[in-house]
Amino acid sequence: MSEQAQTAILGAGVMGETLLSGLVRAGRRVDKLLVGEKRPERARELEERYGVAVVSNTEAARKADTVVLVVKPQDMGALLEEIAPELRPGQLVVSLAAGITTAFIESRVPAGIAVVRVMPNTPALVDEGMAAISPGSHCDDAHLAEVETLMASVGKVLRIPERQQDAVTAISGSGPAYIFFVVESMIEAGVHLGLPRATATDLVVQTLVGSAKMLRETGTHPTVLREQVTSPAGTTAAALRELEIHKVRAAFLAAMEAARDRSRELAEGS
Repeated sequence: MSEQAQTAILGAGVMGETLLSGLVRAGRRVDKLLVGEKRPERARELEERYGVAVVSNTEAARKADTVVLVVKPQDMGALLEEIAPELRPGQLVVSLAAGITTAFIESRVPAGIAVVRVMPNTPALVDEGMAAISPGSHCDDAHLAEVETLMASVGKVLRIPERQQDAVTAISGSGPAYIFFVVESMIEAGVHLGLPRATATDLVVQTLVGSAKMLRETGTHPTVLREQVTSPAGTTAAALRELEIHKVRAAFLAAMEAARDRSRELAEGS
């Protein structure tokens, strides 16, 4: 990415600010960052916190080389209509909106603009995000590399074909909610078994963190790690038997299929 490249982030909600914060901490010069934000109080807050210029969406789109769209899917059409007159061939447009296809964006911006679709997730808030990126019809490797640099400031990045984005949405996009649901359930079980809620919370959260670290740092298959904890006729085996009886594995599959199908519906309706 060019040292002089100007990047604009349109949409200063949680994910927009997360990306802005990550880029600043990764060493991006604040004079090469613009934020599009209409609310005056929010604009002042961001200017004071990061020293970044907060301008109108149209001015940001006009001045930037890379325009990152971080708005809700239902707001994407109106935003594109607002900024399209300011966009020009040679710019890169990056969308972080779930279910919005590159074709949807390309049909609403001037011809020849490169578009990259990104599915991020909320662990980006602690620099442990998982972002999957897909090129539109006018992208080259340099465009994808630029988006990889942007998203690597807040976590890990994978390149995937766009046809896989609905599945990615179901796995990593919605995935944190599944994990939080499991953690919530385990904490409630701890309380039911007689533990103070604070104690149960500490036990479950650290168990989750430690288990995730084992998976990432050892590279060992989760089945192997599970078997290492499961002694014959032991406590873990008894617990896992109940999970199988209640078809937890099948429930996860059904849940992720439902999320994928909903992502497809959103894309078709965009």
